[in-house]
Amino acid sequence: ANVFLPLQRKGYISAIERNPEDPDAYYNWALVLQESADNVDPNSDSSKDSLLEEACKKYAEATRLCPTLYDAYYNWAIAIADRAKMRGRTKEAEELWQQAIRNYDKAVQLSWNSPQALNNWGLGLQELSAIVPAKDKQTIIKTAISKFRSAIQLQFDFHRAIYNLGTVLYGLAEDTSRSGGADTSPNDLYSQSAIYVAAAHALKPNYSVYRSALRLVRSMLPLPYLKVGYLTAPPADDPIAPHKHWERSQFILNHTELQQVNDSESAPVKVNALVEKAKRFIKVDVADIVSVSTCSDLTLPPGAGLCINTTHGPVFLVADTWESLDGWLDAIRLVYTIFARGK
Repeated sequence: ANVFLPLQRKGYISAIERNPEDPDAYYNWALVLQESADNVDPNSDSSKDSLLEEACKKYAEATRLCPTLYDAYYNWAIAIADRAKMRGRTKEAEELWQQAIRNYDKAVQLSWNSPQALNNWGLGLQELSAIVPAKDKQTIIKTAISKFRSAIQLQFDFHRAIYNLGTVLYGLAEDTSRSGGADTSPNDLYSQSAIYVAAAHALKPNYSVYRSALRLVRSMLPLPYLKVGYLTAPPADDPIAPHKHWERSQFILNHTELQQVNDSESAPVKVNALVEKAKRFIKVDVADIVSVSTCSDLTLPPGAGLCINTTHGPVFLVADTWESLDGWLDAIRLVYTIFARGK
């Protein structure tokens, strides 16, 4: 424990007596309390909890005096989450998780560019989903997925958020295979989950947690590819062809390219078997990708538009649903992020 705590407490009390309206004095005091709680003997939950509770009161005071103090909301949420973790799956824990989530929400409102707060928000929702009644679980999980996804969109190589998204999708796949009732089949969810775990592992190959998770999900990838699925595409030689010439066909993504495979809706054929066909296929090299984004251009056929900006110009494709589009966007983005990091 912090031996200087009584001394520091005295210092903060006198600072607050001199200037009772100083949010920084409360904020700094809360930080010291929170740090002391982290260093408490792990076996003495009660003293850790009371230090965190005291820190929370100081954060509350700091944010009352300065409602735009991002760091105070963020660290306050962490302190509340730590208190929730000590309480297992109880009603009290549920209320604390909800408070922590509200504070992460507030932090993100104050600073949109905060991937770490979004990631923690997602984790809080994941914890909450394990406590609430089953009927509320799906909605909370869907929200957690969107928070992890937002965190990754702000920081493409944020391996923790990438891994967390993989685990939450894996959990959703398990639930769906037991009870049904999701819009996406368990197998799709498992293979989606595997993409994120594989990407986290590629970004941090020495993390043993990622290594063992990858062993668990590896068989769920459509190897040798990372992703196989359907997109609606224009003819390869006419990217702005009239809608009637666009076709829904199979695409495969591996670590070097996104490739249109065949126009029949059968299983993927080996790419080299296509050479004798006269028809040209769309192929995007990962090395040429500049960015990927959603695209709601009216000139595209109806559906969820995807734009891949490449060094040779844009490639437009259309996914079946917005949910399916999210999966393609993330997968392409992760592949080029890993490529760009030279992994």
